[in-house]
Amino acid sequence: MIVMKKLLYLGIAALALAACDKGNYYYEADDYREGGFPASDGGVFGPGEGNGGQGGGQPGVITAAEWNDLDNWQFWGNLMGGQQESSEYNLYWSLNTRYRFACKVVDASEKPVVGAKLELKSADGTLLWTSRTDNSGKTNLWADVKEKEGKTDLATCTISINGTAQAGNPQVSNWSSASINENVYTLSSAPTVGNQADIAFIVDATGSMGDEIDFLKEDLLDILQKVGQSQTTRSIFTGTVFYRDEGDDYVTKVSDFTTDVSSTVNFVKKQDAAGGGDWPEAVHTALEVTLKNLQWHDNAYAKIAFMILDAPAHKDIQGVVESMQKSIEQFSAKGIKIIPVFCSSYSKDCEFMCRQFAILTNGTYVFLTDDSGVGNSHVEASVGDYQVEHLNDLIIRLIEKYIS
Repeated sequence: MIVMKKLLYLGIAALALAACDKGNYYYEADDYREGGFPASDGGVFGPGEGNGGQGGGQPGVITAAEWNDLDNWQFWGNLMGGQQESSEYNLYWSLNTRYRFACKVVDASEKPVVGAKLELKSADGTLLWTSRTDNSGKTNLWADVKEKEGKTDLATCTISINGTAQAGNPQVSNWSSASINENVYTLSSAPTVGNQADIAFIVDATGSMGDEIDFLKEDLLDILQKVGQSQTTRSIFTGTVFYRDEGDDYVTKVSDFTTDVSSTVNFVKKQDAAGGGDWPEAVHTALEVTLKNLQWHDNAYAKIAFMILDAPAHKDIQGVVESMQKSIEQFSAKGIKIIPVFCSSYSKDCEFMCRQFAILTNGTYVFLTDDSGVGNSHVEASVGDYQVEHLNDLIIRLIEKYIS
């Protein structure tokens, strides 16, 4: 079945190459792709070179890149609302990202306020979206996420912060906005937040994910040790959710949050990749379990969920899309950033599912590249110019960015 899954990916890739005009919205990477990527030993290897398709059990080998759609809003708007082939995905998962209310909360000295709870409401008081500010004092609220067409009078929306209604009506930034309309609020007193940083790893453990699980086994300890050494003022909690699909040996396996790095690492080392004979996997169940079974700290300074996967959810099964809609709302309301790490796959619907998860939870999008020569080929992301990094370094950089 795993072989069939890979053949399906290859078939889809061939069809995509035949149908797509790459010049419309696919961009090559910057000079790293032109001149080769710097290897960890100080040398240089180009795309497809280096390890002959094998990681060799060494950490710091897999390559990846980051693309933040919230920081490239016009680009995202063009993808979703333009004439490009990608516009078919704007409502594919029934997650509408058209109506964005970008917010920033500061204190009297103009320092970012962390952990402020923001609620967006319509004129009749209907709650539209809830989120919490991160360490930059920023967050985003969304209107009509589950609607195909906007039904809310956006000009009459209001925002409350920590239960207190704010004066005036916030400005919206839709897909056609020339720039982000940031709504800035000043609080006289900031909420109390702890020093915890909750970091979860949600991992697709089906048969095609062997390379990525091997990466976790080799690199997770190194990542967490480096973060712990640099972030001495944070109490770092790590947990994991491994998932497969209905009919496999298991659907989910969980290790709850702990400050004991070795406990998380040892749990990961016991996992392997198997099952998942069909293409989609139990993504919606993984999201539900991550919310319900991991003991997230309500007042944590930062909450991050890295979601490592290569296959989409079961869109054709009743209740799956509704479950994901509800979960994404809850991730946002709890202030948990989803950072998808998209792996070896030719599934564009999975790519855009991942990116919408990231957008609606104030996260960012990570995708593996072919520059390391490790594992199977990866779909060319529908993004602008990007910089290739080792996945190890990239994850460390993102953790430190959001918990500092």
